[in-house]
Amino acid sequence: MRQGILFGLLSGAIWGVVFMVPALLPQFPPMLLSVGRYLMYGVVSLLLAAPWLMPMLRNLQRGEGWLLVELAVTGNLLYFVLLSAAVQWTGVAATSLIIGATPVVITLLGRGAVDAPPLRRLAWPLLLVLAGVACINVDTLLSAHAQTRPLSERLIGTACALAAMVSWAWYAARNARFLKSQTRFDSNQWSLLGGIVTGVLAALCWLGLWRLWPSVIEPVAASTPTPWMKFWLFNLFLAVACSWIGNALWNAATRRLPLTLGGQMLVFETLFAMLYGFLWAQRWPTVWECAALVLLVGGVTWAARCHAVPSRAVPAH
Repeated sequence: MRQGILFGLLSGAIWGVVFMVPALLPQFPPMLLSVGRYLMYGVVSLLLAAPWLMPMLRNLQRGEGWLLVELAVTGNLLYFVLLSAAVQWTGVAATSLIIGATPVVITLLGRGAVDAPPLRRLAWPLLLVLAGVACINVDTLLSAHAQTRPLSERLIGTACALAAMVSWAWYAARNARFLKSQTRFDSNQWSLLGGIVTGVLAALCWLGLWRLWPSVIEPVAASTPTPWMKFWLFNLFLAVACSWIGNALWNAATRRLPLTLGGQMLVFETLFAMLYGFLWAQRWPTVWECAALVLLVGGVTWAARCHAVPSRAVPAH
């Protein structure tokens, strides 16, 4: 469990950077940010997996290819489109704290597992997490620094953040159950396979945007080379650090933790994303944001203690 929590913390520290890129590249629409990031992730994954690619592909069993497609869409492409839109319309801090409710959804999806405590034992920790999310939603609508954006944009951004939360929770639950059910792939191999599939889908999306929806690309394509250089450099960093290393660390945490506790590790992503966001905006957190942080950390810490206490005897295998 301690190893799993450490891996979860490290992946959260890396993934927190993801929230900054849409703010650093505001001229790029969310769809283009997502496709560019995962196109680069696919190239990096293919290069890293090349020496072992054929044996890994032979290890895939029936239906697992479609599972990789499902995970690539829900946990990568769709999730990052929604997250980028939320950051650009609502802000880094608000988006990261809304995403902070993901542990609640994952915990509910993981109920009933043999290594999970009864849901009633997790009720109060989950209520603390939900209270933290409620605080940041109040802050999003009322705080002074949020008033620079129209209310309609902030509401749409909040809706995108909530949709991103559901999308990633679905991915986390499906991915965790698969990793726990097999021993043919280690954490790094499964991450690389997912990267290759995501890269293929991203390439198809790029071609589709260019042919069917050129208005997404043409305004940016007409700009100077500097934004594009930043675009590809940021995406290279995201591909190596956040997608490859971050996903491998997350998969390692997933193997070691019950799903109901593994989901709680996402609070580290929220905390680091907020820290990076405050540093970028050069401001201190508001009272509502401080309250949300305390509630989120308190809820996750409480949930970890609930898992540390054996809830029932588990038969040996």
